[in-house]
Amino acid sequence: MRGSSLATRLFLSATAWVVVILLITGVILSSVYRNATERAFDRRLNLYLRTLIAEVATPDEPPEQQFQSLGEPLFELPLSGWYWQIVRTDEKAETRASRSLWDKKLPKMEDEGAELTPAGIRLGYIDGPEGQSLRVVERPIDLGADGKFLVSVAGDASEIFDEIRAFDYYLGGTFTALGIVLLLTTIFQVRFGLAPLKRISEAIADIRSGRAERLEGEFPVEIAPLARETNALIDANREIVERARTHVGNLAHAIKTPLSVILNEASAHANPFASKVLEQADVMRNQVAHHLERARIAARVSIVATITEVAPAIEALRRTMEKIHRDRRITIVVKADPSAKFRGERQDLEEMAGNLVDNACKWAASQVLIEVRVEPPVVSGTAPRLRIVVDDDGRGLSAAERAQVSRRGQRLDESKPGSGLGLSIVVDLASLYGGSLVLGDAPIGGLRAELVLPGI
Repeated sequence: MRGSSLATRLFLSATAWVVVILLITGVILSSVYRNATERAFDRRLNLYLRTLIAEVATPDEPPEQQFQSLGEPLFELPLSGWYWQIVRTDEKAETRASRSLWDKKLPKMEDEGAELTPAGIRLGYIDGPEGQSLRVVERPIDLGADGKFLVSVAGDASEIFDEIRAFDYYLGGTFTALGIVLLLTTIFQVRFGLAPLKRISEAIADIRSGRAERLEGEFPVEIAPLARETNALIDANREIVERARTHVGNLAHAIKTPLSVILNEASAHANPFASKVLEQADVMRNQVAHHLERARIAARVSIVATITEVAPAIEALRRTMEKIHRDRRITIVVKADPSAKFRGERQDLEEMAGNLVDNACKWAASQVLIEVRVEPPVVSGTAPRLRIVVDDDGRGLSAAERAQVSRRGQRLDESKPGSGLGLSIVVDLASLYGGSLVLGDAPIGGLRAELVLPGI
């Protein structure tokens, strides 16, 4: 049972209770029916027993007319399973028995360990002459001067067992059908009862993917507070981010004006000091622009993510790069999964992928390969991952060089155009989206850049 699944917990707990209750009820009903069947059978045996005792108590009746009032043909059929036996237990040992018993004898119930009941009889099961199970009722009687006797009547116990077996069969079938109906009802109740939670989960997923901004609709009173608090949390988060963006914008405008003044004043002078001021002021302006852009992206990611089709964006990027680098005759090949989607803004995807493709085109000898694929989640329940692989056939980089170019402002070749910020910007943007950038060796001989981002 998964600890995170309420539906599984409810279903398994309900199943356990249904099985336990039906089993207990079935055992009780089977036991009650068994006792009722035995009592009915014993009443029949007792009727024959009392008839025999009455016959024994009237010894003056002619022997050929004795025991004719039992009215059961099975007592006349040899080894039929129905027997009676009268044993005189005083000094005159004598035994009389039904024809069905033939030359056999019924064992004494006292020897079998049966106790006398308050009614003065013994009851129990014994093995009959043919090995069949018999239900026996036995009673000792004392007729005074007429002697002491032990009267026994036995019946085929298979009648009891067959009745009980048939009842258990129908009871088991009925309870099995009832259990299936109850379990189906439980499944319906669980699905119906947890449907609002599933709706909330889907609504939150829509919010994360940018398809909605709030939890909308009516919810049951038990989870309505959860929906209200979630909406309040979204509103509070949005308000905090908006305030932060406003403060950052105000700070940027406050810094830009003094920087512009410094740049203008330094430009008016041609000396080493003015050149140094221009250089450092330009660095400051780049840093301010970078951190403003980072704050903008972080705010956008933290509120609501949008969905971007990757294949069209990469194809547009390919056409742009072919125009920019047309003098070098670089071939750019794109292999993109049409279903690939990026959980973020298109301009951020273009900035990350554009830096990688532009860098590959600068260093490639003749070709650049771009592959876009969607990878299933590593952990169940998480989102799939989007992987963008950019290969070139340039000279490639060693492990030390790959570590160096990932740092801000680091360039291996000053002859190539650029500021040295491209790969570090990609690393920063990818980390804001929960992704990463890995540099390695390309199969075609140059550098491989693998950009991993959240997909959908």
